[in-house]
Amino acid sequence: MSLSTPPKKMTLAAIARLTGVSTPTVSKVVNGREDVAEETRAKVLAALVDAGYQSPMQRRVVAPEPSIVEVSFDAFTPAYSTAVLNGILEYAASVGVEVLMSTTSSGPVPGLTPERRAERMVAHGRIGLILVTSDFSEAQLTALRRRNIPVAVVDPLNPPPPDVVSVGATNWAGGKAAAEHLLRLGHRDIAYLGGHETAECNQARLHGYMSALASAGVQVNPDYIIHGKFRTHHGIEGLRRLIALPKRPTAIFAGSDSVAVGVLREARQHGIRIPEDLSLVGFDGTALAEDAVPSLTSVSQPLHEMGRAALRAVLSQAKGEELDSHRVELATQLVVRESTAAPPA
Repeated sequence: MSLSTPPKKMTLAAIARLTGVSTPTVSKVVNGREDVAEETRAKVLAALVDAGYQSPMQRRVVAPEPSIVEVSFDAFTPAYSTAVLNGILEYAASVGVEVLMSTTSSGPVPGLTPERRAERMVAHGRIGLILVTSDFSEAQLTALRRRNIPVAVVDPLNPPPPDVVSVGATNWAGGKAAAEHLLRLGHRDIAYLGGHETAECNQARLHGYMSALASAGVQVNPDYIIHGKFRTHHGIEGLRRLIALPKRPTAIFAGSDSVAVGVLREARQHGIRIPEDLSLVGFDGTALAEDAVPSLTSVSQPLHEMGRAALRAVLSQAKGEELDSHRVELATQLVVRESTAAPPA
């Protein structure tokens, strides 16, 4: 008997025969016990999925109450993360869903394999997972798929597979708009302080910036492109590197408002006036941009709606509904404030 042709009524003993393990071992896998080898666990889970078997834990997932969606951040940043989370919470309240927050570990947690984490989610009644600016592996996605836990990713750090819902903004268009604004003001020496070099959103913003410069006949200076994290400290360190160059840029496009705030802080330390000496554009359009002194010109992305869209997608999948698209991309808009001006004479 093959795994692909299970009997109509599948028992734990039948699963054991199919997989060549003992019935108690199958029972351990069904009940989320940890004392099972990972290879054996994966083989048994695959057989259970093929057979359409539902454990008590899996039945809890489809139960109408409670409906809990986990939202996991790689790190919680006050402006960006709060805006996305507010969108999720607002929509959750309107549909009677509970939200639980977590953070993605920066490294492997001893004993917490992808399979065990997925089992834990099932055991605690999670009906879906939203990953925000997080890295994820194929092993994690496979473990979630085996348990029919729907996933949506917001501004992911690595490109998701085609069957995983990804929610973002028009990052390429936003990067292009930021650079074009500075070019129109007369700037030609324009730097880019981005986030994670391989992050999908960062790559799109960088390519939009580069496209605008190329269209204007401006050669990109590789010394002006510095990657790091979308954090304030990257703006501080990035400006230090830029002002140490033989030829300083006259404008900076920061990949996030947090990075731009770091540039503002460090500029004051060096007596650099913004925008008189250096123009600055941020990205995100958060409260940081409005409250900064001077207020930041920034590419605004609809973070609130991105959170809502991610939760809608997870809930639709949990109900077994077909999605119109697995890629949700919402429009960005350049908001001009006080931090940009013509370059110094």
